Amino acid sequence: MSNLKETEATQAAGEVPVKEQTPDIKAPKTRKRTAQRAGAIRTRAASSALQASSSKAIASPTVRAARRNYSENERAQKLGEIEKQIGRGESIKAAVQNAGISEQTYYHWKRAAGQTTQSDELKDLVKLEEENARLKKLLADRLRKENAELRKKLGLA
Repeated sequence: MSNLKETEATQAAGEVPVKEQTPDIKAPKTRKRTAQRAGAIRTRAASSALQASSSKAIASPTVRAARRNYSENERAQKLGEIEKQIGRGESIKAAVQNAGISEQTYYHWKRAAGQTTQSDELKDLVKLEEENARLKKLLADRLRKENAELRKKLGLA
């Protein structure tokens, strides 16, 4: 029994209350990145990548040009140039690179031009129908006049 009391006494002396064993340490709160901080991180990463790549010898650096807005006429002109180059047997990728735009931009412009072309075709069709009606009236008037002259000459009128 004395052994039992000794073990209980040693356990009681060696044991530390639960609160003392686990101190109240709060984990630091994670902060959400704001757009500005995230941009700064991206900018630093991009600049370090740019510095690393500039230290190496690169044949053609891929520097992103500033975005440019093209007018409708410029778009139509570039699309025409690309179509000519494709007609000569050049690949779409090469023709688009020569024009200085991306393939995605090319297909976007082409789709937009196709939509306006359909409405332009409809307008052209309406104009052609109006011109056709006008020409039919002119032809009918001339035929009436000729018919009237022939009847006078023949004495039928």
